[in-house]
Amino acid sequence: MGRIVVDVMLKPEILDPQGQAVARALPRLGFDHFTEVRQGKRFVLTVDGEVTEDDLAQARDAAERLLSNPVIEDVVSVRAEATEATEATEATRATSDPSATSGAPT
Repeated sequence: MGRIVVDVMLKPEILDPQGQAVARALPRLGFDHFTEVRQGKRFVLTVDGEVTEDDLAQARDAAERLLSNPVIEDVVSVRAEATEATEATEATRATSDPSATSGAPT
């Protein structure tokens, strides 16, 4: 099964009270290196089989038409997420092919 991840964020000009509340709480908990927090939404869409370009196109359309409110939100990312099988294949490839992890082009 493939998964598509859609990330939606409030537009920069929209007030984010939840993000502001988190930003105020962070220093009280010892996290004092963060200057701003913006809260967003994440959707995970599952498809049968591997994710295709058609699946991604449909997810982008759904993100624009249903998953976000275009007046106050931006769709910032629509991407295929690696499945456990894909990660296992890549890990096997990396251990059997040293150039796979060296940054060398393949």
